[in-house]
Amino acid sequence: MTELKVASRDPATLETAPTRYVEAGGIRFAYRQLGPSTGTPLVLLQHFSGNIDAWDPAVVNALAADRPVIAFDNAGVGRSTGQTPDSVAAMARDAVTFIGLLGFAKVDLLGYSLGGCVAQQIAAEHGQLVRKLILVGTAPQGGEEHLLAVLKEAFSHKEAPDPRLPLFFTQSAGSQAAGKAFLDRVYARKEDRDTDGGSAVTDPQAKALITWCATPDPEHAMLRAIKQPALVVCGSNDTMLPADNAYAMFKGLSNAQLVLYPDSGHGALFQHHEAFVSHVRTFLDA
Repeated sequence: MTELKVASRDPATLETAPTRYVEAGGIRFAYRQLGPSTGTPLVLLQHFSGNIDAWDPAVVNALAADRPVIAFDNAGVGRSTGQTPDSVAAMARDAVTFIGLLGFAKVDLLGYSLGGCVAQQIAAEHGQLVRKLILVGTAPQGGEEHLLAVLKEAFSHKEAPDPRLPLFFTQSAGSQAAGKAFLDRVYARKEDRDTDGGSAVTDPQAKALITWCATPDPEHAMLRAIKQPALVVCGSNDTMLPADNAYAMFKGLSNAQLVLYPDSGHGALFQHHEAFVSHVRTFLDA
């Protein structure tokens, strides 16, 4: 009688999973892996200044219910060693190195904000590695960004308990309430939290994002090089990387779907986390 093999699933959550490490080329990458042991892994590429614990557990844990999900710190970020690159291309190379260290031959990518730029670079250059990609609150090369102005505005709100409240959410009562719930979830992990790198991370990351958007690509060569199915997601009132970017990516990509969430800013995936997870699952399972 043939023994039935059932895929095991790690019951850990983003709040409880141990931080693991892999190393190559003098860089030790920190990561957490959730979900079942089989299936196409979903690798998360984080936003400007963000680390593993800046992801929303409501998003990560729900996505990990039926697929492997890997959240990691790219080179120089959080508990990963090395120097934070000041270009999207270099960040993409480091991310591909990390994926190779885990032994994955095929992955899905979820790139958020700066991570979405990195995801585009990887998908364009490594067609055999990436099966599908989700691009959230991001911009194409040559797109529109207001990073420094939006950061200045967010940090001017001294009354805010966290700059992400004015940065990621609109001023409506509903969006602000969703933002406060998001912050509660983000800070739920008390032990072994990831670390912030300060200006050693944010300065080169800012240069990378601003340069990416300042580099003209009138023919959308980067987008046209991406052949994989893509899900493009944005908030209706994203002030950092406006929704016009999402529409430009939708039009420039050869096989894309577009989702816009109402009354939401840069953190639309956190505000509308249940709808976002549903949309991502439907897209990845199709």
